[in-house]
Amino acid sequence: MSDSDTDHRLEDIAVRDTRVSDAIDEPMRAMILDILAEKALTATEVHERLEDRGIDRTENTVRHHINELRDAGLVDVVRFEEGRGGTTKYYHANTIVLSYSLPDSADAAVEEMIDAIQPQITDALTTLTDEYDDAIEEIVADMQPCEHCRTQKYETYVLLTVLRRAFVRSSRN
Repeated sequence: MSDSDTDHRLEDIAVRDTRVSDAIDEPMRAMILDILAEKALTATEVHERLEDRGIDRTENTVRHHINELRDAGLVDVVRFEEGRGGTTKYYHANTIVLSYSLPDSADAAVEEMIDAIQPQITDALTTLTDEYDDAIEEIVADMQPCEHCRTQKYETYVLLTVLRRAFVRSSRN
């Protein structure tokens, strides 16, 4: 290994859930998720909110995108209302999409926050791996479609998923 390799440190992990990234490949779908994160709405109401944002699409196109998000598991039908010969569905996002970049000026503050929280994260990871090792191994085994895949970072992905979802629950309380 060259000296430059030993001086380089891993600083971040980019998570790409193929189910999510395929569903939000269309930029309007990310907007729909953003709209549906606030409250349950009908497709018509989502269409109106998109129009308010300057997005000119037919209501059928909006319905198609909502259905794609629902099929990907990112949107739930949370309520049905019967009326005037039909059923109205209300949709609510169960996932938010964050697609931002931190400014370089944030580096020092971010490093300070990392230093402050790292001991608790280390403890959480130790708890997860000590107490849930068998469950993690079972999940990883289900994720490996072939022998080559043993080199992938499936355990890291499982642990990040647990931490990410715990963060969402904590931030909503």
